[in-house]
Parts: sequence; structure tokens; C-alpha cells
Amino acid sequence: MAEHAEYPAYPVGLRLSGRRVVVFGGGQVAQRRLPALIAAGADVTLVSPSATPSVEAMAEAGEITWVKRRYQDGDIADAWYALVATSDPAANAAASAEADRTKTWCVRADDAEAATAWTPATGRSEGVTVAVLTGHDPRRSAAVRDAIVEGLRDGSITAPQHRSRSPFVALVGGGPGDPDLITVRGRRLLAEADVVIADRLGPRDLLDELPPHVEVIDAAKIPYGRFMAQEAINQALIEHAKAGRSVVRLKGGDPFVFGRGMEEAQALAAEGIACTVVPGISSSISVPGAAGIPVTHRGVAHEFTVVSGHVAPDDPRSLVDWASLAKLTGTLVILMGVDKIGKIAEALIAHGKAPETPLALVQEGTTATQRRVDATLATVAETVKAEEVRPPAVIVIGDVVGEGPDKLVK
Repeated sequence: MAEHAEYPAYPVGLRLSGRRVVVFGGGQVAQRRLPALIAAGADVTLVSPSATPSVEAMAEAGEITWVKRRYQDGDIADAWYALVATSDPAANAAASAEADRTKTWCVRADDAEAATAWTPATGRSEGVTVAVLTGHDPRRSAAVRDAIVEGLRDGSITAPQHRSRSPFVALVGGGPGDPDLITVRGRRLLAEADVVIADRLGPRDLLDELPPHVEVIDAAKIPYGRFMAQEAINQALIEHAKAGRSVVRLKGGDPFVFGRGMEEAQALAAEGIACTVVPGISSSISVPGAAGIPVTHRGVAHEFTVVSGHVAPDDPRSLVDWASLAKLTGTLVILMGVDKIGKIAEALIAHGKAPETPLALVQEGTTATQRRVDATLATVAETVKAEEVRPPAVIVIGDVVGEGPDKLVK
């Protein structure tokens, strides 16, 4: 190939399903390349006297066939593709020469100029495979690949489908508030939506990124009429879905952690409408973490419990066993409990929790206005009033409150 080095490589996608591929060498190169070959459905034979633990696990799982010896002439017979990556230059040259004789496309990890094929930097996003070749600059190839894949995932690179695309309904967890903490799938679905029904606690900054044709509906401002608030939201989802639009219900945190996501999924299912659930980062763990509080810490807490505090302990509608919670030695995380924290603290103390148990309230966690207020069970009611703590805030109760570092980089 050296005499043709000035010519660019011809890009092509190999369909290797059921076709024989031979890999020589079981080291780090093979460990990186084998998963993609397995995912492509190739019939992979590894020829190597040794292998890394990860490669060995692939063989033990039956994903590849491992021949435990060095290269021998004839190993490439009937192969469609070969990857040469041993630590023996002579063996690499011999295997490459055999591939040349048998007209088998061959990648050489030790000598790209002597190879008949090059491995591009590849990435995938929702059915799109990105493959980048930049001659002899693999780091630049990887950087270009990463930029394109990330752009496709987060919607900053728009690539509309020209073939028909089925409308969808997705319940998307937006995370605790910082727009960077939504999942890449959630962000991609937002970029593909025709209608977005957003919660007050969802990551609002993401709405500014939407194309102008997207209809954004504030769930708090849906005219309810004869409907209750949740029923009106359900009805809006159903109506837009039946109109053939792609609909995203953007919710704060995770749709199924006190987010009433299942009610919306059930309402859609009752109308014969399928929906996709995209999990989100729950504020119950992310907000304490952002404030330097680990909900578990070795030697301090072996469990954490997440509780909704929107109903007071003495309210007959409460489903929480506060007496049992008071006996736990781990961490207690309370969501939606700022205005009820006084009664919650009283109930926990009445059932045996120590009044000096440390407590922290983290208001507007992960956002630019995040603040943390510390107290104890005995002082929290007074502290909330004095410090004017307002929702949304996550309340953490337990010894882990004092375990975090003084400063965290945000």
C-alpha cells in the first residue's frame, strides 16, 4: 500500500453477519475491536496464545472462537476480513502477506501503511453509524467522531429523517434541574418533538433550544375546565398523540419517582397509545450529591429511603409508616416536604429518632441558585422559617449530612 499512500481510502460499510473474521492477537487492540465485530454478527475466530481477561470472557461466553496458539499459514482461509494485532512483527507480516494472497481485507495495528484496510473511528446514535477517517491522525478521527455523535444525540446537529417517521409519545425525565443532566436520549427526543408538555420543575433552559415550530405547553397553565390538573395533562397527551404529533412529556427528575408518570402511561394505554419512558436522574440522589452529601457512605449508612412529604404524618391520606422510618439507621431523603417538615420532624422524634439527628435542606439543587441549609430534627421547623427555605428543596436526614467535603466543584 505504501506506493498508493497519497490516495484516500475508499469508505465502505462491511456486512459481516455470519461471515468469517479472523483476529490475531488477544491484547488491548483486540479487546477494543472485538465488541463491534460481535455486534455486527461476524463469526469471529481469535488466534492467540493468550488474551486479556475481557477477551477471555468473550470466548467463555461463546461470542468468539479462541484458538490458543500463534499464527500459522492458512489461518486466513475463507475469511472475509482480518485484524492483525499481535506483538510479533514477523507474525504480523506473515499474516498480512497471506491476507494479500487470498484477497482478504486486512487491518494491521502495527503498520497502517502495510494494511489493505483501515479501521475508522466509529460511533452510533439511533440507527446512524458515523465512521471517520483522517489519514494518519487517529486522535483527530476520534474527536470528529465524538463531535458528530454528540451533536446527533443532543439535537445540536439536526438530521431529519426523509423517510416516514412514526409519531411517538415519550415520558422524559429531565433530571434535577441542570439542563446538562438530562439523558442523551431524552435530549434527542426533545429535538424530534412536535409538542412538549413541560412541568414547572423540568429543566426550563432546554425549552429555549427547541426549534420555533415546536409547540411548548406549560402543564401548570393547561385550562382544566371540568378536569383535575392531572386529568387535563393526560387529555392533552392523548389529543396530541391522536392528532399524529410526536409528543414529549418533560418532567423533573424521573417520571416514576413521585412524578405521576405511571398515571400518564396508563391513560395513554387505555386509549391504545404506546409510549416510551425515558428515565431521568432523580433529585433524591443527585441533589444531595451536588451539595456534597452522599446518601450512603461506608461505615455510616447502608441504606437510604426516599419518601414523599407532600402529605403530613397526621393526615389520614398518608401512606408512610413514620414509626418504622424513625427506627432505621440509614439516610432518609424527603421530597416535596418543605412545608410539612415541622410535623415530619415531630413524628420522627416522637417515634424515637434522636432530636439532634443532623438534617440538610438543599433548595433548587444543581441549578445556579442552589443553596444548602443545615439544621437538626429539633431545630428544622424554626430554621426553615428563619432562612425562608422554599420549594423545590430536597431534605436529607441522617449522619451522612456531615460527611461531605467542604467544597465541591460545580
